[in-house]
Amino acid sequence: MSKEKTVSNSIGTQMRKGVLELCTLAIISEKDAYASDIIDTLKESDLIVVEGTLYPMLTRLKNEGMLSYRWEESASGPPRKYYQLTTEGKETLDRLKQSWTNLTTAVNHIIH
Repeated sequence: MSKEKTVSNSIGTQMRKGVLELCTLAIISEKDAYASDIIDTLKESDLIVVEGTLYPMLTRLKNEGMLSYRWEESASGPPRKYYQLTTEGKETLDRLKQSWTNLTTAVNHIIH
């Protein structure tokens, strides 16, 4: 693979991670969410993500104080972990939304 393709893939990966974090926090801000619910919502918006990507991100966000969780019994299997935003998570989401708006406005100005 050429160096240009490697750099391009790396940049794309970093951009995707940032967008997934923003979208995940936004989904959880609407209502407490179980990991499968988050994945389904992302897939409905054509943002394909797999559990192997989501779970480490949820753990990191929890460790950074942006999420908390509670266990809830499930009628069809083991208890489920439902995530909710902390105050810090809500503040982070607000900052990410503003950054997203600023970024998309600037990029759209340039490419259109």
